[in-house]
Amino acid sequence: MPQPEPQAPSLSTFLRSRAVAYWTLARFDKPVGILLLLWPTWWGLWLAAQGLPDWPRLLVFTVGTILMRAAGCVLNDLADRRFDGAVARTSQRRLATGSVSVLEALGLALVLLACSASLLVFLNDLARQYAYVAVFVAAAYPYFKRFFPMPQAVLGIAFGFGIPMAFADTHGQVPLYAWWLWLANVAWSIAYDTAYAMVDRDDDLRLGLRSSAITFGRLDVLAVAVFQSFVLLTLLALPFLVSLGLVYGLAWVAATVWSYRLLLRLRSRSREDSFWVFRQSHWVGAVIWLGLALDLML
Repeated sequence: MPQPEPQAPSLSTFLRSRAVAYWTLARFDKPVGILLLLWPTWWGLWLAAQGLPDWPRLLVFTVGTILMRAAGCVLNDLADRRFDGAVARTSQRRLATGSVSVLEALGLALVLLACSASLLVFLNDLARQYAYVAVFVAAAYPYFKRFFPMPQAVLGIAFGFGIPMAFADTHGQVPLYAWWLWLANVAWSIAYDTAYAMVDRDDDLRLGLRSSAITFGRLDVLAVAVFQSFVLLTLLALPFLVSLGLVYGLAWVAATVWSYRLLLRLRSRSREDSFWVFRQSHWVGAVIWLGLALDLML
């Protein structure tokens, strides 16, 4: 008896499969990366406003952060598509498996960048200038992994620009302490992204790629501790510069305790523990933001 020919998928099934593929390519299914960018941006917004920011500004910065992180993920995968298939953690990414073509990924990146760019009309000139710098650095970051011993620093520079942008759009200028806060966020990015790089260290060495985890070697956990300490000391100085009190102080203590717990877990240097530390690092930013927001609004 002849077998029935397989039916072609319906249009709705095809569109749904493409939507899922694009969604995962942009890492919308992995919100930790969004939160690592969003909390520092919210630090800047609440500090610049000395309380709850204007709702339109809060919406623009929040949506812009989400879109730019998504665009950055697609651009990163485009740059790393020849390496990702050989790395255990990234071998199933859409471009590595071929489930999304390069042309499709380029189209998605352009759509995400265009949507992000459309939000710039709501910002003032100085904030837009900082946004252009952030986009350029974020797009360049994947290529620094080919030659620069600490590409995580480049990523941190891009990730932290939400802070000066918040002050620039709110006040038309960026005070010195906001730049110190930006620098603290760069250090924080190096800390949690070094833990992330420790997951891929063996694969990166085999492929000839660079990372802070490779550069620090056996001093990797100590380096993370140093960068975490710089972040926490900078955040500890905030009450001497702006009006913050007991609530923020309690949040800082909680963030310090959590940072110490992350370090204890990282000492094993296993892939599982290193990835856990990366995924749980965003709670440091969340607790600091909560302390800031409550202290400034109460």
